Amino acid sequence: MGEPVPVSVVALDPVLEAGTVSALSLCPEVSVAVPGEEPRVVVMTVDRFARAELDVLRTVRDTRARPAVVLVAGDLDRGEALHALASGARCLLRRREADAPRLARAVLAAVRGDCTLPPDLLDSLLDRSADGGLSSGGASAPWAAAGLSDRERSVLRMVADGHETGEIARCLAYSQRTVTTIVHDITQRFRVRNRAHAVAYALRAGLL
Repeated sequence: MGEPVPVSVVALDPVLEAGTVSALSLCPEVSVAVPGEEPRVVVMTVDRFARAELDVLRTVRDTRARPAVVLVAGDLDRGEALHALASGARCLLRRREADAPRLARAVLAAVRGDCTLPPDLLDSLLDRSADGGLSSGGASAPWAAAGLSDRERSVLRMVADGHETGEIARCLAYSQRTVTTIVHDITQRFRVRNRAHAVAYALRAGLL
């Protein structure tokens, strides 16, 4: 294992901040950044994701270091998730799901440039994008026109949740080669660069 990833915590509520710092201290893969140290990831913990929290997120992303942001919120609906992603959040977690292992996975995914979020939110966003509901181009947009098969959605959901190829293969009872082929087909069909871009495209189609 390499050096721990330096992480800082941002919260409008000191109780939420203390709880997040405590959880991160249990993760050997990360370290809470000391004063003067530039974090590679900022974990932003909020109760609700409203206007004030959106402004803080944008401020964090606009700092010189431009750290990746993991947003941990008490609850997130589809609209809030889209606003968070559009404003620069890389990974989304609900607070009830944000135990130490999941926080560590989200931080490491953010460092890799991956995009992760709760599976039910991804389901909702993909369902709307397949219907053309997230696209300003309507039925002519490539995501809406082509849609995703059930198998492709299953793989993409697990990619969005931060799983590696081997984990996806074991969970879905596919070979690793099949998983790799499915991801490759998605990236080629929608002309995206990689796994992270495929997830981001699914979430943001027509919005950015």
